Amino acid sequence: MRKIRILVVDDAVLARRQTRDALRDDPALDVVATASNGRIALEKIDELEPDLVTLSMDRGMSHSLDALAEIRRARAQLPIIVFSRHTARGAAATLDALAAGASDYVTKPSAGGDAAVVHERIHAELIPKIKRLGAPRAGAAARAASRDASPSHKPRGPRMEVVAIGVSTGGPNALAELLPALPNDLPVPLLVVQHMPQLFTALLAERLATKSAIHVGEASDGTVPRPGTAWLAPGGQHMIVERCGPNVRIRIHQGPPENSCRPSADVLFRSVARVYGSAALAVVLTGMGQDGLRGCEEIRRA
Repeated sequence: MRKIRILVVDDAVLARRQTRDALRDDPALDVVATASNGRIALEKIDELEPDLVTLSMDRGMSHSLDALAEIRRARAQLPIIVFSRHTARGAAATLDALAAGASDYVTKPSAGGDAAVVHERIHAELIPKIKRLGAPRAGAAARAASRDASPSHKPRGPRMEVVAIGVSTGGPNALAELLPALPNDLPVPLLVVQHMPQLFTALLAERLATKSAIHVGEASDGTVPRPGTAWLAPGGQHMIVERCGPNVRIRIHQGPPENSCRPSADVLFRSVARVYGSAALAVVLTGMGQDGLRGCEEIRRA
């Protein structure tokens, strides 16, 4: 199989070299070039036709966003993964980049981290995302045909009391379309697991709240999910629901990751199936991996 061709864009010489060398460890990847800024990146894209671009957001963020916008205008389908520090500033830059068209993101270790830590993060998180986003889209037509062939009529189910949503890659932009489209008198609460680390989910909730008629917030332990509200699981923590007398309450905990995720949609969905039974609706917005699959089966059985 042909190697995935990658262009690494980072204005820091050392970071560029670290990323390039770590990616070249994998025999399925080919770093065809590096670039220090957006102008050079665009030239390299035209010349080398990479399958995917990694783009640092750490220093000249406005320049990086400009470069991202230019790449996206020129190559609408080219996957772009942003790579930024796990800080409040980095979280804001990442959400801006996702809104501007980035395909996904990976957080870098904090500034001053040694080369071994950076190397480990690239192998554990960046390379798997490159392989998923940069691989040929084989079978897409067959999957679309299968969806088109499905029956259009579905029997009516019981009245819903909750909607649980699992979201991964592409989620912030999808939520930015979905939540503002909902009316303020929505008769059910929404519980949302978005695969993101700490800091990112709080900022995402704030941004969604400014655009939505319903209340949107980051969940905390003991929150009562009421109609017309949407609660995002905090980054790095699982969110579940428990029945406490007449009320249902959100509980937050730091159990082991599931499907390499914390928060995990499966963890939320299982608790929703236990508490709400047949009055629960699960929604999985497309992303990566299989988080949500087993939880959907639990809700289906309920």
